[in-house]
Amino acid sequence: MIGTLYIVSAPSGAGKTSLVKALVDTVPGLSISVSHTTRPRRDGERDGIDYHFVGAETFRDMIAAGDFLEHAEVFGNAYGTAISAVQRQLTAGTDVILEIDWQGAQQVRQAMPECVSIFVLPPSRQELDRRLRERGKDPEEVIARRMREAVNEMSHYDEYDYLVVNDAFGHALDELVSIVRTRRLRLVAQRERLAGTLADLLA
Repeated sequence: MIGTLYIVSAPSGAGKTSLVKALVDTVPGLSISVSHTTRPRRDGERDGIDYHFVGAETFRDMIAAGDFLEHAEVFGNAYGTAISAVQRQLTAGTDVILEIDWQGAQQVRQAMPECVSIFVLPPSRQELDRRLRERGKDPEEVIARRMREAVNEMSHYDEYDYLVVNDAFGHALDELVSIVRTRRLRLVAQRERLAGTLADLLA
């Protein structure tokens, strides 16, 4: 059975990465796609686990070769999803999650319209500003830029299939789990999964 491709997008500070990690830990048969990026590796990050870290020239060569399902520039760094890795997991029956921005989501929808897209929102602009400041790493001008980018990102929420508000983390996680489990209960999926049972019942 072919897996389902999920897109999860959110503005910086909405808690997308933590939610997706918890979702994968909660629901079996889910995998997070590992993106390629030209961004420098941060302390504690592992190549091939957190990202595939590549140089700008290598990234450009991969674009020219058509290796990416989607790619975009975010805060001056390039990010992309390799087609081969996603297709390999989907063919094996694994559901795959792409954590990408709205630009990448548009590209994926064009290439794979059967994908399922989810947008995660913060509960308010005030809360988003608080979360961005709580990180304690960025100067004021960077926070202001991230807020502007967040507003632009959120303006694309209506391009997605599902909308989740990350106010209470546990509740937002429950909603994500419900989306995945509901997709797996669709007739097209269940008919293949329960082929033996259906044959026996209808004999």
